Amino acid sequence: MKVSVIILTWNGRAYLKECLDSLEAQSFRDFETILVDNGSTDGSADHVRSEYPWVRLLELPENAGFAEGNNRGLALARGDYIVTLNNDTKVDPGFLAELVRAVEGDGRVGMVAARMRNFYRPERIDAAGLKIGTNGLGYNIGYGEIDDGRYDGVPLFGPCGGAALYRRELLDEVGFFDADFFAYYEDFDLAWRARLAGWKALAAPRALVYHVHSATGGEMSRFKVYHTHRNKWFVIVKNWPAALLRRHFVSIVCADCAAFCLAVLRGRGLAALRARLDVLGGLARLLHKRREVQGGSKLSDLQAASLYSPHEHPFRTFWRKTGIKRNVGP
Repeated sequence: MKVSVIILTWNGRAYLKECLDSLEAQSFRDFETILVDNGSTDGSADHVRSEYPWVRLLELPENAGFAEGNNRGLALARGDYIVTLNNDTKVDPGFLAELVRAVEGDGRVGMVAARMRNFYRPERIDAAGLKIGTNGLGYNIGYGEIDDGRYDGVPLFGPCGGAALYRRELLDEVGFFDADFFAYYEDFDLAWRARLAGWKALAAPRALVYHVHSATGGEMSRFKVYHTHRNKWFVIVKNWPAALLRRHFVSIVCADCAAFCLAVLRGRGLAALRARLDVLGGLARLLHKRREVQGGSKLSDLQAASLYSPHEHPFRTFWRKTGIKRNVGP
């Protein structure tokens, strides 16, 4: 088996037809599909069992989260390559063929990013891969912009886990998603571990995916605010080399303050506060994981520094998201 596609669903029955029908129409045929039902109560599992008998169905008794749900799916996967795919997506017929073509061009490419576009505005990018900023934040490359090809050859840090291919040898070496993340930023964490271990990331811009953004988590919901604010710090503490953490600490704190203030203004202050308290409460566990990650790093500080991308000034981001126009920062 060449490819195993893992799809998670949690009360996402409404999205499954578009997703599974588009997979069934793939030009590349050497693949299996594993659907992990994360304790849905909307009949998703029965629907898949009845309408899509070619899908391998794994039913979990409760919502284990995006990270652990994918881990459970991996335990069943037989493919040389693992593709993670959100349930709220539709893929082009050449999606898998393009991902496989990209990864097989270089044995040290361990991760491939599909080109995710907005489901309702398909001319606009949802994610052309991931990039990281020295402010501690992770970004979807090209989010909201017209897909005019400008990002086709741009270096990326890693793929967005909503539509990504991972080489099995990479996962055998550095592990899959960290279950403690539950949801959000787990793809940045995996990309960090892979890059520090010397693996490359590549984009497959013709592996097209159409994505309903935040269909499960909800844009600016308490759930999303809590997990993104907490997990951002999980990534930093676990993975950032010490020299780079010291160098950019002020920028990280400034961005974090701006994010916290924005959450307060949008009525999500308690979720943002709880996120930071939980980081402090789990610091010992994070530091233990950090020692494991840093102990296996094959990159110098200079090489690790080259992984970062230019980013917007945190206070410019703050004013932009509040809708208030100000002139701040470069």
